[in-house]
Amino acid sequence: MTDSPTARLQQLFEGHRLTPTQRRIAHCMVRRAAEVPFLSSVELAELAGVSQPSVTRFAVALGFDGYPALRRHLREVAPAEQAVGQGEFNEYQQAVEAEIENLRHLAAALADPAPVERAGRLLAASRPLPVLGLRAAASQAYGFAYFAAKVHPDVRLLREGGTLLADRIDAAVRAGASALLCFALPRYPREVVEALTYAREAGLTVVTVADSAFAPVAKVSDLLIPAAVGTGLAFDTACAPMLLGRVLLEAMADELPDAQARLEEFDTRAAERGLFVE
Repeated sequence: MTDSPTARLQQLFEGHRLTPTQRRIAHCMVRRAAEVPFLSSVELAELAGVSQPSVTRFAVALGFDGYPALRRHLREVAPAEQAVGQGEFNEYQQAVEAEIENLRHLAAALADPAPVERAGRLLAASRPLPVLGLRAAASQAYGFAYFAAKVHPDVRLLREGGTLLADRIDAAVRAGASALLCFALPRYPREVVEALTYAREAGLTVVTVADSAFAPVAKVSDLLIPAAVGTGLAFDTACAPMLLGRVLLEAMADELPDAQARLEEFDTRAAERGLFVE
């Protein structure tokens, strides 16, 4: 499978110690992977909210003579098909095509199952298991928690911020939690970074699903697994993060010896209660 623009950028940044400003530029580039080879340093600086010299220093930190050299490199490795056919689609179709590309990138990343398998072990072992997602990520956290509760004995959904958030993290730790799963999507609430910092200080291992390995939550996560969001519409689309959440559910269930028995018990009770109209 041919690497996507997002995957190539991730590989380009790997192994480099980047400053917070440089991580911001990297994050912006990942989110706009298809556009980056055609942006000037001024345009990239404006998109990332940094100065133009910061973009130049960023390119040098990656081993290039300057930003023009970095852009040439990106154009050389960009597949020709990225520039072909876009005019054939309307804006709605382009958004769908972008999500398909995000899913292809996720499929390529899952060729190495080790991070997901490690996450599955961590989540299965945590009793209870707190699942955090605020604002744009609240629906992702809810979806995971809904299904996880069918196989995990104690799942606690945290999808509302405020002063009670730290209290609920404390309660989970007192009850025996060892890990916390977080869904973090742009725009990133400050509360999410603060909550993950607090959770780690409380002794929890933080597993995070975010749209980029260079997202602001990366520095407060023990294991971050990226899944890109679509940015072609007025509001971001999150098909890849949702699918990654289901993959993590599968990995977690594989680590729970009674998962199948719990599912069968639920099906039996659902039939007795007439829950579904199937």
